[in-house]
Amino acid sequence: MRPTPFLRNAIGRGGVASAALKERVRRPAYLKRLAQPEDLAPLFKHDDYIGWSGFTGVGYPKAVPTAIADHVEANNLQADPATKKKFNLFVGASVGPEVEDRWAKMDMIARRYPHQVGREIAKGINEGRIEFADKHLSMFPQDLTYGYYSLKKNHGDPRKPLDWAIVEATAITEDGHIVPGASVGATPEIVQSAERIIIEVNTLVPSLEGLHDINHSFVPPNRQPYVVTHPQDRIGRTAIPIDPDRVVAIVESQHPDNTGQNAPENEESRAIASHLIEFLSSEVASGRLPPSLLPLQSGIGNVANSIIGGLADGPFEQVQVWTEVLQDTFIQFFDSGKLAFATATSIKFSPEGFEHFYKNWDRYKDRLLLRSQQVANSPELIRRLGVIAMNTPLEVDIVRILFSEFV
Repeated sequence: MRPTPFLRNAIGRGGVASAALKERVRRPAYLKRLAQPEDLAPLFKHDDYIGWSGFTGVGYPKAVPTAIADHVEANNLQADPATKKKFNLFVGASVGPEVEDRWAKMDMIARRYPHQVGREIAKGINEGRIEFADKHLSMFPQDLTYGYYSLKKNHGDPRKPLDWAIVEATAITEDGHIVPGASVGATPEIVQSAERIIIEVNTLVPSLEGLHDINHSFVPPNRQPYVVTHPQDRIGRTAIPIDPDRVVAIVESQHPDNTGQNAPENEESRAIASHLIEFLSSEVASGRLPPSLLPLQSGIGNVANSIIGGLADGPFEQVQVWTEVLQDTFIQFFDSGKLAFATATSIKFSPEGFEHFYKNWDRYKDRLLLRSQQVANSPELIRRLGVIAMNTPLEVDIVRILFSEFV
């Protein structure tokens, strides 16, 4: 892609690459595209379609989205309808509130797909300022590549539904491919669908190269089955392949993920965990489940944390996990020796959990795999593997459940 004069000027002010950045970026040509976030911010136009990496507040871009908000705020752009900027935002799941909620509070989001978490973005949706539609997280990447979300888009390459992809990486390979951080989410499909790509290389966190299993997302009639029969099966690459010509800039970032503390266990959540372990034990004793159980899926929150913590002290050995998000108690589960392997699309540890994980990388790297959300949430795979799904409901209709027993 031929850069515009403004883009060439922005890249020209990128400065000198740090030693850490040179070590992480193994394609030297990319270093010539080094830019500062504030110089890229004016490039984003009203009604642009923008995709971000990230899933459950992990692995999302921080520097460029913050610079865009700073630019809008410093120039008071939202005060005048003639200069106001609102963007169409596509992310695999939630990201950090310091970027997304700030954009929502500043009325910078016109549309948001397919998932949201945050007070300000929920407020914008409820007030009708933000168009929003929920979607099964395995279907969103597929629909994005099909062009479903770009029916209203009347500019740019019709074969590329997104004008921009802004993604975080922990390293870049010799081929120019992206090594993600602690989440994959919909990043492979977002970069596949974008005309222009900006990569934030986060040198604050270690390179997680080797932790990922990335498969290409084809569209019909060329879609392929996911040939997975066990959670540890690899079906793809360790980095996200991209066309280097679409990478218009790279930015060095040193911002941590804003994960905060995981929801703590309490007496009620520990009781639920105890009952569940008792139930699973009875299923094993009756011969309906193998001694190592079937692959487990766990949601997020204090109940999920308690359940996994309970399993670390439980009677089951060589357990495998096929889930969406790993929380801190999975470290305890690994360290107990009872968790043989886990696959997910995101790791949402607390800051202390990440510190422990990075410090003991060699202990975990061969027992864990991060996949795209399209694979991690695939209904066909979940059914075929016999995944035991454990999630926390908001509401349960006891009357309907009891009535169904008699009809």
